Amino acid sequence: MNLKIKAVSPKIGTDIPFPFYASAGAAGMDLCACMDEPVTIAPRQIVSLPTGIAIALPSADYVALVFARSGLGIKHGVALANGVGVIDSDYRGEIRVGLVNQSDVPYTIQPGDRVAQLAVMPVVQAQLERVETLDETERGAGGFGSTGK
Repeated sequence: MNLKIKAVSPKIGTDIPFPFYASAGAAGMDLCACMDEPVTIAPRQIVSLPTGIAIALPSADYVALVFARSGLGIKHGVALANGVGVIDSDYRGEIRVGLVNQSDVPYTIQPGDRVAQLAVMPVVQAQLERVETLDETERGAGGFGSTGK
């Protein structure tokens, strides 16, 4: 699958790298903050950082998902503000990364820092069938924690 990528900032490809897979087995490519100056995220603050790139997925058969970088979350308490970012196949604007500082200390993002991961995945658009009842299962309507710890 080919993913078209456009630099929307002149910094991309010179000061800031294009997205890249950090290892041969990486499922997601690293996205870097494309900024002129550092941004400090205060405790509990949410920021939206530019990546300097836009993409064109080849069809509605694909979605690009923006995931957190585990090191930011585990080591510093900085995570994606919206859990997972969804880049639809028809979106052509700049990809931005919303981060939240869940820690009690400020955290500074430097220009070019890796701030998120972008993974491309197949999509199945379900055909909805309205029904009056659903088939029975052993679990039934058991919700949170109903199958154990």
